Amino acid sequence: MPSRSPLRRARPWHPHPGGPCNESTGIGSGERGCGGCRSGHRTYAVQIDRSVSPEQIRRHLDGRNYGAAGPGNRQPAASTLGNSYRRLVMFHRRAGYLAAPACLLLAAGLLTGCSADHGPADSGDGAPPASARISVTYLQKQGDQEYFLDQAAGAKAQAAELGMDLTVVDVGSDATKALSALRSAIADRTAGVIAVVPDPAIGPEVARTADEAGVALLASDDQICTDLPDPSVCSRQNLVPRVGFSGEQMGAQVGRRAGEEYRKAGWAPGDTRIVYAWQQDVNVCRERINAAGQAFEQVAGRVRSFDVGTDNTVQGAQLKVASRIGVDGAGVRHWVVWGCNDENVRGAVTALQNAGVSADNVIGVGLGGYLACKDWSGSKPSGMRAALFINGRDVGALAVRTMYDKLKNGKPFPPEALATTAMLDATTWRSSGATCG
Repeated sequence: MPSRSPLRRARPWHPHPGGPCNESTGIGSGERGCGGCRSGHRTYAVQIDRSVSPEQIRRHLDGRNYGAAGPGNRQPAASTLGNSYRRLVMFHRRAGYLAAPACLLLAAGLLTGCSADHGPADSGDGAPPASARISVTYLQKQGDQEYFLDQAAGAKAQAAELGMDLTVVDVGSDATKALSALRSAIADRTAGVIAVVPDPAIGPEVARTADEAGVALLASDDQICTDLPDPSVCSRQNLVPRVGFSGEQMGAQVGRRAGEEYRKAGWAPGDTRIVYAWQQDVNVCRERINAAGQAFEQVAGRVRSFDVGTDNTVQGAQLKVASRIGVDGAGVRHWVVWGCNDENVRGAVTALQNAGVSADNVIGVGLGGYLACKDWSGSKPSGMRAALFINGRDVGALAVRTMYDKLKNGKPFPPEALATTAMLDATTWRSSGATCG
């Protein structure tokens, strides 16, 4: 029993052996599913309703009605004794069942009589009662980045509109912190978790922990695989439902625009290099970079490239790109840059600028737009020629809405829910209505 998570309900009370309560076994429910009873804090309650006739006894697990019984199985003597004594509740956590001597508990006269079970158990997977307020946790990596700040703001606004309780937790780039935050959220009885994992390798553990606790799990932005540490080799049916953007579509848009800018500039492949800057263990980054390279080649032909691994931050990209061009950049006059996000492109463009490359010899195409627009707002020339605008607020709001539909309305998660994008540049971003940090 200790390795499982069942719940049983039994009421031993009355002359031993036998009697109306079947002493010493009691009248019980048999084993029912109780996902997470071993791994998290659960609340058990018993309620007697004397406002109705016949009166009812109801049992609850985490606020959900686990079963109800009326007087049909009580005998008069049992009922009389039940009205006369204080009772107590015992929850045997190791064995995994709830027992109530004298047919229940807590205060004098709180519960009466012995009764068999009539109501079906709640598996924990259905929608909560209509009156229940839903509590959801949003785990974010790198929560200090502009995109994730916008995402958190959009999620909070949508949660407030829907009447949900939302907790946003920034786990940075720390996988251990992410798992700890997940367990804390479960202990605090969150109903659902939306997760941007800092490391896809923890995906199986995240999925397993949420499943064992009976908590709904939705991936945000980056993919999570339930059985493998690398989502790129995960079978489609084992990918956790996700809200975000299509990596391939975004990458293709970036690559096409970079190719168009390259052709417009009239540069030659002999003295031009492409810099790809991205975090190479993130599957959605891989999708974006590969799609961008294919789209660029279709538009502009083949150009030699540098593939630079980063941590998806401005500082990380700047350091890595500076190191690479210092070794391999001799004789290169023109540079084309794209990356997994705006941070990578901003970092690479800054590294080139610090190395003495003028803005007119750099074609940077961002992915996000939230940093590119700041360059365009200034008076200095920028190597950031364009950027694919992705609205973090839209993704945050969409994630919360998708989770709400699942928990409140019982609507299954779609495999993917995608937000829209738009390609912007210095001349179009203001009129597009896009926000800028």
